[in-house]
Amino acid sequence: MLDKAKSISGGGRDPYASAMTAPFTARDVDGARGDNAPEYTVSELARSVRRTVEDRYGFVRVRGEIGGFRGRHSSGHGYFSLKDADAAIDAVVWRSAWGKLSIKPEEGLEVVASGRMTTFAKKSSYQLVVEQLEVAGVGALMKLLEERRKKLAAEGLFADDRKRPLPYLPGVIGVVTSPTGSVIRDILHRVADRFPSHVVVWPVRVQGETSGAEAAAAVAGFAQYNGPRPDVIIVARGGGSVEDLWGFNDETLVRAVAASAIPVISAVGHETDWTLIDHAADHRAPTPTGAAERAVPVRAECLATLADRARRLDLAASAGLAKRRQDLRLLARALADPARLLEARRQRLDLAADRLAGALTRRTARSRQRFTQAGARLTPATLQHPIRHARSRLFAIGERLVRAAETDVRARADHHARLSARLSPRLLMRMIGDAGRRADALSQRLQHAGNAALLERRRRFTALAKLLDAVSYQGVLARGFALVREKGSRTPVRRADGIAPGAELDLEFGDGSVGVRAEGGEATAAPAKAMRKAERAPRRSKRVDDRQGHLF
Repeated sequence: MLDKAKSISGGGRDPYASAMTAPFTARDVDGARGDNAPEYTVSELARSVRRTVEDRYGFVRVRGEIGGFRGRHSSGHGYFSLKDADAAIDAVVWRSAWGKLSIKPEEGLEVVASGRMTTFAKKSSYQLVVEQLEVAGVGALMKLLEERRKKLAAEGLFADDRKRPLPYLPGVIGVVTSPTGSVIRDILHRVADRFPSHVVVWPVRVQGETSGAEAAAAVAGFAQYNGPRPDVIIVARGGGSVEDLWGFNDETLVRAVAASAIPVISAVGHETDWTLIDHAADHRAPTPTGAAERAVPVRAECLATLADRARRLDLAASAGLAKRRQDLRLLARALADPARLLEARRQRLDLAADRLAGALTRRTARSRQRFTQAGARLTPATLQHPIRHARSRLFAIGERLVRAAETDVRARADHHARLSARLSPRLLMRMIGDAGRRADALSQRLQHAGNAALLERRRRFTALAKLLDAVSYQGVLARGFALVREKGSRTPVRRADGIAPGAELDLEFGDGSVGVRAEGGEATAAPAKAMRKAERAPRRSKRVDDRQGHLF
């Protein structure tokens, strides 16, 4: 059961704060509620409450257990609650204060939160604005460390089968530690005494809230180092309390050590101090000096070992040569005399040489005899017999070829005769008749389709002609009207007041045109020549009904 939440204000009771609380108490006049009490809007009342809470609790330290924490919000702020057995307080860490926290909020962690109280008007609630977090005691730290260790162990980061052997003689050693402490001097001094090697130091803070992140960046950075790449990395720090070594329990650093492509030696604290990177590293040294001793061997011991092995190699080589020389002597004694081994073979060679001359003479005589016998058998008659035999075979093949050709010709003639019998004149006439009937049927269908298409186009043409006659002005003229135009320009005259006296005009009727002259508002006929020309013009429409009257 956690302790109850405790708060410590920044000072004693403020009289002004007490006065600020007065508007929130009932105002009674002679024991009755006054009707003339001032009215507050919701915003005014919320602001007044906020000023009261902030003035009264401007700085507090609250101890409690973190609950309801689900990680940072997308805005960068952190929201959770501090609770004990009887109460809970909402808490918020603004984004600007998150990076300054020595420890980050974790679900179930008991902490002491420092900050100020304020209200949130939208929800009519109060909350603690956290500016700093501290773990509530060493017991809580150890509990948090154990939970983190179990979590990382469950992921397999501490498994023994993933630990790699350290190089026996590294050419370059990378050291992650503080450049000003005694640790780096001890490591350099020990490396120089045992086996002088090239050491690359990556300076980091070894204590404080950023020490874990800096060490993680250094371990990961050695894998991408542009200079000489280390063969082994030493992460070192001197001894201290649990709080001093807390940065080396950082989860980010543990994961960086486990994922390092270079073997890592952990040398944090004294022999009794244990951190999480001791479990993740490939080797754990009790002290930084022990890490240097594990990283490099003693040069004098190496030289002595090398000299001893060289001496043993010389002795072994000499003993091996002596033994092999003795074995060779023993084997040589067991062998027979080479001259005796060659005597029988030399005698066999001499006998073969003596027999070779006679054998060659006899072989030559036998070959000459066989050649003479073969020449006697090769007479002209003997040579002509194969020729006659080949000629007779050739004639037989020619006769067979002629007979085969005649047989093929007769077969083809019979086939043609059968085809001719099948293609009789009656059959040909029937096929021609069928083709003619099909051609007549197709011709009739084509003629019918052409007539139908011609009729359809004639119908459409007639309809279009009627439509053209209906909309043409000549149809109007045929009903007894006349079109008045100016002489020469042929411009239509639309109004009578637009005709000047003496103006020459053309009157177009349905059956021709007549020239006239306007005088005093009345039109007179043109000379008789124009009238006769109009009479000679061909009539284009039916005669105009006299009952419709005339324009002039």
